Amino acid sequence: QVQLVESGGGLVEAGASLRLSCTASEGTFSRDAVGWFRQTPGKEREFVASISWNGADTYYDDSVKGRFTISRENAKDLVLLQMNGLKPEDTAVYSCAIEGTGRGGRQYEYNYWGQGTQVTVSP
Repeated sequence: QVQLVESGGGLVEAGASLRLSCTASEGTFSRDAVGWFRQTPGKEREFVASISWNGADTYYDDSVKGRFTISRENAKDLVLLQMNGLKPEDTAVYSCAIEGTGRGGRQYEYNYWGQGTQVTVSP
């Protein structure tokens, strides 16, 4: 069973950049798609971005398109989310999860959620 660990969150000012990492502390996700999601208190978890198993296909929510970039290094079981031009509305706990078909995309089911990493963007 895969266990995912997120890191890289923090407190930054609007306009700054952060890079989040998703790694596997146990198991591997090199044949799975991986997605990033975020959640704020009182709101449902929302899709941010995802990447297919081989990195050929990436998907983004409209709210982050052009600012966030998802990538992966399968040899390291590593998925990155580069976040540029951060806005206060990006403040949330960001979590990664895997999608077993390998295709990615927000319509698929994601499992094996990590604990998440807090991103806070001040005005």
